[in-house]
Amino acid sequence: MSQLVWLVTGCSSGLGEQFVHSILARGDEIIATGRNIEKLKHLEQAGASVLQLDITDSQQSIRSVIDQATSIHGKVDFFVNNASYISIGLWEDLEYEDYLAQFDTNVFGTIKVTRAISPHFRQRKAGTLVFIGSLSGWIGHPGVSAYAGSKFALEGVVEALHQETAHLGIKTLLIEPGRFRTKLLSSENMKAARSSIPEYQSFSQNLLDGMAKEDRAQPGDPVKLVEIIIDLVRREGIAEGKEVPFRFPLGADCYDDIKTKCEENLKLLEEWKGIIRSTDY
Repeated sequence: MSQLVWLVTGCSSGLGEQFVHSILARGDEIIATGRNIEKLKHLEQAGASVLQLDITDSQQSIRSVIDQATSIHGKVDFFVNNASYISIGLWEDLEYEDYLAQFDTNVFGTIKVTRAISPHFRQRKAGTLVFIGSLSGWIGHPGVSAYAGSKFALEGVVEALHQETAHLGIKTLLIEPGRFRTKLLSSENMKAARSSIPEYQSFSQNLLDGMAKEDRAQPGDPVKLVEIIIDLVRREGIAEGKEVPFRFPLGADCYDDIKTKCEENLKLLEEWKGIIRSTDY
């Protein structure tokens, strides 16, 4: 396969940084972006092009950066929406502004940067949009409502986008990782609200203690995750000769939890079928 060009958000650490190393190892070009250009310098030294991009900036500002990105190699073939963070806290402890900030990055920022790259793909009638969702887009775990809400929202808007653009030659891939060993739960990437409400304090403390222990001790290997994603996008390796689905969960925990939820929903539909289907005129 000829040399291809990737554009990836959130490259200063975690999956974004791993994308850079894995893509370069495949012989492709990559434009790595992040809020702090200084944190991308080591990736530039490794062979990536780097640009400062904050996906919470204005639509006009983001369009300007994307225009700059497409001019570096004259095109972008694959765009990976990776930038996100996680907010931890119970409903009564998180402020309205906490929910807004969570959605501003994980949903609205993703929408803005995708809107900026979409005309480029539409004009070329080619390109792949990759979105990094989460198991939290399937299951709302207690204490993670803001993050889960943002990932549930991402599932819906991306599914609609997929159906709107497939006829234009644009492919869409929604990755749903479970728990992978990145810095997502580090103090740098996680915003936590410790409960001040007596009824919640014990649970809140246990949750935060558990998150601290889980930080960079998650079971999933991010290198394996990224390599599989690249295979899916490039239609090679594990994906060669196969029809790549729109949704792709990754992680043993993800498989188990999604399977359980699907089975529970199928059981509910069957048990309550008559009532559920009884509401038409």
